[in-house]
Amino acid sequence: MAEYNSLEQIRLQKITELRAQGVEPYPTRAERTHTAQQAITAFEAAEKAAASGEAPVEIKATLAGRIRAMRAMGKLTFAHIEDGSGKIQLFLRINELGQDRVTFFDKMYDIGDFVQASGVMMRTRTGEATLHVHDFRLLAKAVSPLPADKDVTQEDGSVIRYAALENSELRARQRYADLAVNPDVRETFRKRARVVSSLRRFLDDHDFLEVETPILQPIYGGAAARPFTTHHNQLKQQLYLRISFELYLKRLLVGNLERVYEIGRDFRNEGVSFKHNPEFTQLEFYWAYADYLKVMELTEQMVSTACMDVNGTCQITYQGKAIDFSPPWQRIEMRAGLLDVTGIDIYAHTDAESLSTAIRARGYNPPVRATRGKLIDYLVGEYLEPTLIQPTFIYDYPRDISPLAKSKPGDPLTVERFEAYVAGFELCNAFTELNDPLDQEQRFIEMGRDYTAEDEELNLMDDDYLRAMRYGMPPNGGFGMGVDRLTMLLTDKHSIREVLLFPHLRNDDEGRAESGE
Repeated sequence: MAEYNSLEQIRLQKITELRAQGVEPYPTRAERTHTAQQAITAFEAAEKAAASGEAPVEIKATLAGRIRAMRAMGKLTFAHIEDGSGKIQLFLRINELGQDRVTFFDKMYDIGDFVQASGVMMRTRTGEATLHVHDFRLLAKAVSPLPADKDVTQEDGSVIRYAALENSELRARQRYADLAVNPDVRETFRKRARVVSSLRRFLDDHDFLEVETPILQPIYGGAAARPFTTHHNQLKQQLYLRISFELYLKRLLVGNLERVYEIGRDFRNEGVSFKHNPEFTQLEFYWAYADYLKVMELTEQMVSTACMDVNGTCQITYQGKAIDFSPPWQRIEMRAGLLDVTGIDIYAHTDAESLSTAIRARGYNPPVRATRGKLIDYLVGEYLEPTLIQPTFIYDYPRDISPLAKSKPGDPLTVERFEAYVAGFELCNAFTELNDPLDQEQRFIEMGRDYTAEDEELNLMDDDYLRAMRYGMPPNGGFGMGVDRLTMLLTDKHSIREVLLFPHLRNDDEGRAESGE
């Protein structure tokens, strides 16, 4: 059973009193003729028409929304309600409603309640567009007060301090309350929706077909990550939540669907950080007869278009840094980039032992027993990535950490792969995809030999995927991007959980213990 504080108990008593008076605090039906913004716009248009000499027109409206402020002044009461379009003021006066109705509103209604109000639009002496209320009713009684960082004076003169959402974890844990009191948070998620719409529209306009692939998979693959496991009881099968769409989307290329994409959820059983969440939204596309150079061009066009669609410009500010998404983006070969920031020429070290020695000679502390590719990945992540503020493609990656990418002609240690970095972190990843089934099988064998079952870089042997490849897969370019990270950039949010409606969090009791509650 829920435990109610003293303020909530007062509101529960009001619910009892309302029902005793024949007033249902949660009626089944509601009416609304205008949103708050529509009512204001219509009223301003009528004022403008009257000022130009037209006959005055009365704007009648029935509004619905949540009470965000109340101020009783004897014979008058002012209130502000908020709906999805914004706020509007209500004006209640005993001349129209009678003393009993105004007193009823003042006594029985609280900040946070949803109400319906009908009346005529007017402008107060202070110049605010306002609904002069002729009738009202309750739509939903709020039992718990909304979070607010201010003192509120009650009708008996007592002052109640409403509980504030003081930290980001509490805001994420109670996202419903966060959305209710913070218009900027609502705008963040409206922008997120516009990001997804823009990406989808761009790919549709470029003749890509949107598809859906399995979330539950018998073999995980397509990325370097540890999966979540589950069990199908009837089939007696161990299954995995997908870590990538890649292997299923590329099967569709075999079936002669030449341009395919998916926007959906991936799941990776890995650490949580400001840029990682175990469940996240991914965009992947695969494009027959394209390579990683063509995918680079499409990527910068797609992301800059999304930026323009969402913010009206390709120039943004992210965490105080000015960033320009306008094409073309900077392109840096990985070898040259690492040589510039570390002084190490990775081409001079063709095995892990030699490269590890060179890294330690520079005073760095690389991971032990790492492959050559993982050592290079360490150098990129620690020393090159933080320097990449403007959108930048780093291209040509080591073969042993890119088991699904095609090798560069004449260079068996390097594959045609790029990653795009913005503001010091990775935004997307792409390959010229490997379409040789014999080479792919050998790559899977090498991965199984070089990595343990606990290694995040392990890609399991997927016999069905190899079978599909043997039917013939066209040359193609593939791409994957975290939608959450793009949204972070376009909304200037430092943490991924600020752009997820319901991010994964530790248990509530653990969170309270850590915060000292």
